[in-house]
Amino acid sequence: MYQTIVTETKDKAGIITLSREERRNAISPTMIIELFDALKKYDDDPNILAIVLTGAGSKVFCAGADFGEAMSATASLLDRHEEQRRFAELFKVIKGLRKPLLGRINGHALGGGLGLACACDIVIAAEDCRFGTPEINVGLFPYVIMATLLRSTSAPKRLLELMLTGERLDAREAQQLGLVNHVVPREQLDAKVDEITKKITSKSPAILRLGRRAFYTMRDMEYEKALEYLASVLAINTMAEDVAEGVTAFLEKREPQWKGK
Repeated sequence: MYQTIVTETKDKAGIITLSREERRNAISPTMIIELFDALKKYDDDPNILAIVLTGAGSKVFCAGADFGEAMSATASLLDRHEEQRRFAELFKVIKGLRKPLLGRINGHALGGGLGLACACDIVIAAEDCRFGTPEINVGLFPYVIMATLLRSTSAPKRLLELMLTGERLDAREAQQLGLVNHVVPREQLDAKVDEITKKITSKSPAILRLGRRAFYTMRDMEYEKALEYLASVLAINTMAEDVAEGVTAFLEKREPQWKGK
């Protein structure tokens, strides 16, 4: 049993819900530890092929760090440093997942909550959600999530403006900046998440894992090195058992029976 999150399974997906609605689903040290545990369990579960991250309620996906806990007068400087390192480690864990992570953004995603949303591989948001980095308004800056946000947008100067001003975006502009994949009316949010989740979980789990890892590894490489790396990954891919099954199923006009190998 977790204190700050709720987990459940639906078909072949593991669902993690940030569950501190009374605190606007703010990120606490306990939540970070519990997210580590839940993500690992779903990533290790052979029956789970995708993971969905969402928030409790309908107003806020995640409001970022819990300032009440983060700025506790009883916490030492070293304790605060270690807590921030654990938060940064969470993004490393997400990047290293073997299974796709979908963000079901049911409410406002602010500060660290925006970072968590953008760390997801696919982000589906209700159209009345808002996005932003309001840390500057209390004398802070979104340092840890900056690396994730920058890699999620094609408009770095617009991103910097958001961080410098604390301005909030509506879901459509967040989509235009590349922070969000899909924006739908709130009543269609679950249907859209289910639709994309089912598409993903119908694919070979082995190739999903191989391809996802290749994408994030290649993203931070120099162009020529990336080509060499991707050629090697392709060679490995062609030797997978699921490739033979996929081609055979295509020729026989039937659905493939993936072995995950």
